[in-house]
Amino acid sequence: MPLLRVVDRDGVEHEVEARAGLKVMETLRELDYGVAAICGGMCSCATCHVYVDRSWLERLAAPMSDERELLAELAHRESNSRLSCQIEFTEGLAGLKVTIAPDE
Repeated sequence: MPLLRVVDRDGVEHEVEARAGLKVMETLRELDYGVAAICGGMCSCATCHVYVDRSWLERLAAPMSDERELLAELAHRESNSRLSCQIEFTEGLAGLKVTIAPDE
């Protein structure tokens, strides 16, 4: 199974198994140190905010307008911010590194 590299809010990096075909959020919300994902992946709450390692950004599909609008409202937004509910994990993303963003 492909691995997802996750840096928690304490700066500790973990390698976790991720299933292709699921959103990154679905893997992260199962972790004790993961994301809240309150809306369940409907792109309406931004509680699954992550920072994507810059070396991976160009491999991801560009964010759609609803994701961009939610990200624009976040106090901790960075240029590599994404909502993990909008990133579909594929075999090609094995090794993807994300950092859990601070709570808003």
